[in-house]
Amino acid sequence: MKASQLVLGVKLRDDARFDNFHGDRNRASAERLFLVCQNPGGLPVVVVCGDADTGKSHLLQAVCHEAERASKTAVCISIEELMRFGPEALAGLDNHDVVCLDDLDLVAGKPDWEEAIFHLYNRVLDQQGLLVVSMSEVPASLPFGLADLGSRLAHGLLLQLGVYRDQDRWRILLARAEQRGLVMSDDVATFIMRRAPRRLGDLLGLLDTLDENSLQAQRRLTIPFVKTVMGW
Repeated sequence: MKASQLVLGVKLRDDARFDNFHGDRNRASAERLFLVCQNPGGLPVVVVCGDADTGKSHLLQAVCHEAERASKTAVCISIEELMRFGPEALAGLDNHDVVCLDDLDLVAGKPDWEEAIFHLYNRVLDQQGLLVVSMSEVPASLPFGLADLGSRLAHGLLLQLGVYRDQDRWRILLARAEQRGLVMSDDVATFIMRRAPRRLGDLLGLLDTLDENSLQAQRRLTIPFVKTVMGW
C-alpha cells in the first residue's frame, strides 16, 4: 500500500468530537482548542501533550471534525502508522486547511523525519493553515536534533493534558453509556469501575461489549447482568 493510499484511507471516529470529550480534568484544554478551531488567529501550531490515555487522539480527531463542519479540509495522521513509509509520506499534507499529527514525539532524534516535519510546518504556515500535533512530553523535553523544529514547536500554543482521576473516568463511563441510549445507574457504574481495567480505552471497550450484549439479550444493565457478561 502506498503512503497516499494510507492518507486517503484515514477515517475519523464519529464519536471523537468536542461535545463528546467528557471529564473535568482536561475540560479547559479542550475548550481552548475548540476556540482555536473557531479562530486560529494566525496561530501556526498547537501542541497537545500528555501521557497515553489522556485523550490526545480524541482531541486531534475532534479538530478535524470541527474543520470539516466549517467546510474546511482536514487530515489526521498517526505518525506511528506512517513511519514505515518514510518521511516522504508527508508530501501533500499541506494541501489541507488543517493538519493533525498524532504521536509526533516519535520523530525526535530521527534527522530525516525532523527535517520533513520542519518543512511541512513552514508550508502549512505559508498557506495560513493550522497544524495540531500531539506528544507524550513538552517539546523542550524531547531530543530534537533540529533546533529550529524544537524551537517552533516550543513557541506554539501548548495544551497539557492530565491523567484522568477515577471520578472523571466514572463520569465519562456514564456519559458514554447515555449517548448510546444505555440506562446505567450510578451503582452499576461504580460496580464496573471497581473491577474494570483503569485504562480509559479499556473501560470504553468494555462498554462496547456490554452494549452489544444488552442489545442482543434485550436486558437492562444491572449488576447481575454485568457480572454474567463479564464473567466477574
